[in-house]
Amino acid sequence: MGKTLMYKGRPLMRKDNIIYYGSMQDPYIIFIQISETKKVGDLDVASKVSVQLQRTDPNVRSRDRIVKSSEKNGLYQAMDVGAIWLERALADR
Repeated sequence: MGKTLMYKGRPLMRKDNIIYYGSMQDPYIIFIQISETKKVGDLDVASKVSVQLQRTDPNVRSRDRIVKSSEKNGLYQAMDVGAIWLERALADR
């Protein structure tokens, strides 16, 4: 199996238009969903992105797992705010 992609020292996993940032062993992760893309040359670039700070506790109902959420105009903005939220949430535990 290949190496895990890392971003700012934490695992980053993608499946289609869903990105998970962080470790499921930690109490929180970042969930990112790309809902719209636009063409830039030959590439599809994320233009509307939902980012959520979520609890990883399997005993919490799925809708109660969302701690914070926001819509961003691009993947960079979503990753930036997500990384900050995750660092703060993990530091406060």
